[in-house]
Amino acid sequence: MITAAAQGNGFLSPTGVEIAFVLVGLATLGAAAVTVTTKQLVHAALWLVVALGGIAVEYLLLTAEFIAWVQVLIYLGSVVVLLLFGLMLTKAPIGRSLDADSGNRPVALGVALVAAAALVWVVVDAFRTTWIDLDGPAQGSTKVSGEILFRHWVLPFEALSVLLLAALIGAIVLSRKDAPDTAPPTAPGTDKKGQR
Repeated sequence: MITAAAQGNGFLSPTGVEIAFVLVGLATLGAAAVTVTTKQLVHAALWLVVALGGIAVEYLLLTAEFIAWVQVLIYLGSVVVLLLFGLMLTKAPIGRSLDADSGNRPVALGVALVAAAALVWVVVDAFRTTWIDLDGPAQGSTKVSGEILFRHWVLPFEALSVLLLAALIGAIVLSRKDAPDTAPPTAPGTDKKGQR
């Protein structure tokens, strides 16, 4: 007779890591929802920090430490800082902004649900028969991640760097002002030479 301890944990008896994974996932989902629904741009950027940090914690719980620290360094350390600099350079409103909502919430919600369903379907279909070799190297290790990244995903990796550079250049271009006219103002009733 097999005891319950020998059977291991099942769906109805989750481990502490699995419970933490679900709780952090719900908190991350909530932060992401607040990010796209708030009318304050700075608050949206800060909630984005919480959402991206939650994803990093999820990677840590999956024992993918390298991916978790890449998430922290690149997304929290670079993308969010770039976003905040963009908000500062474009002089975005700090407080509540009424024009932050375009009125297309139903369309955006429909597109988001379709995209989420497509993503879930693609992931489930692609990994239905994929099994992790627990005796091989850790899947989140630097060696395995580097080989996969630079062997199979090098083009999207470089495209992302160009995209980030374009976003930074765009923020700088939007923040530039035209040079003010240096000619002194003329008095009413006079021509440009100051004669009446």
